[in-house]
Amino acid sequence: MVLGRIFQALINNAQVVEKLAESRPIRRAAQITAFAITKAQIAGKKASNKLLTSHTYRQIREETSQMPRDVGELGRRASRLRETFVKEVKEGMKDANRQIKDKK
Repeated sequence: MVLGRIFQALINNAQVVEKLAESRPIRRAAQITAFAITKAQIAGKKASNKLLTSHTYRQIREETSQMPRDVGELGRRASRLRETFVKEVKEGMKDANRQIKDKK
């Protein structure tokens, strides 16, 4: 309780905050945080672009836009969707393996 109040008083002191902001460890932590956020944004954009161009995504949209006539048709749609999904996962694994090999 007492430590919390002391910490609160230090944080609310503008001079202490300014001194901390000028310190090398705090600046470095801010740089690392900004770098991580930027990398995450880039990775997110790449992943969303890849998803939008995905065959599975397009197939799901097509399959869900039409109602199945019977259970057999629903099963055929599900199996086609599964095959497309498995194919894309395998392609993704191959791409990842190629990228790992290229880095070495």
